[in-house]
Amino acid sequence: MASQTPHQNVSFPSEGQAAHGYLALPEGGHGPGVIVIQEWWGLTDHIRDVADRLAAEGFVALAPDLFGGTVAHDRAEAAKMMSKLPEDVGAKLLAGAVDYLLGLEAVTSATVGTIGFCMGGGFVLALAAQQGQKISAAVPFYGVGQGVPQSYAGVRAKIQGHYANEDSSYPVAKARAQEEQIRAESGTEVTFFYYDAPHAFHNDGNPAGNYRPEAAAVAWGRAVDFLRQNIS
Repeated sequence: MASQTPHQNVSFPSEGQAAHGYLALPEGGHGPGVIVIQEWWGLTDHIRDVADRLAAEGFVALAPDLFGGTVAHDRAEAAKMMSKLPEDVGAKLLAGAVDYLLGLEAVTSATVGTIGFCMGGGFVLALAAQQGQKISAAVPFYGVGQGVPQSYAGVRAKIQGHYANEDSSYPVAKARAQEEQIRAESGTEVTFFYYDAPHAFHNDGNPAGNYRPEAAAVAWGRAVDFLRQNIS
């Protein structure tokens, strides 16, 4: 493999086309692989920062760009872009990202983990259902939107979810029902945590001001430990 810089924009094949994303490498240059899946805003500075934070924890992190370079500036624009990305289309693009990441010499794991937020949390679950044994750890943060799959029968990854008790976008009752559906249909290990916080509580750049630093710190620590323990 050609030498990689610590942080760079990359291209990779997906569904016969060139897809793009942001790759962050740890200081040592190698480590277990993690796919970082964006919110409905696009591949923002915040999502790049999440990839950088994972790299600082020793992971090789790839954040695919699901919107082809477009970033939303308000909720209406974000909702419109998300509506144009059906679950199967997004999951297929992300499948190319999984294969690309597993093909990097920098990636030391035979499987990858995945973490995503809002729409990306939904696609975390869709990708785990689609990719089976290739995904060993999946971390959805308040997973909603186009990406949420209908069936979890294909999931082989362990799941750690982070959901909000004050989430008006995805009421906690739905989150608890999702948790039970995943557990029943996949037969895998499923743990959901619930926080006294609103939707998007982890995003410190969220324009709605929903960021809750204490809940975000606890959830992040749990997520990093979970990924470290379950990607091999």
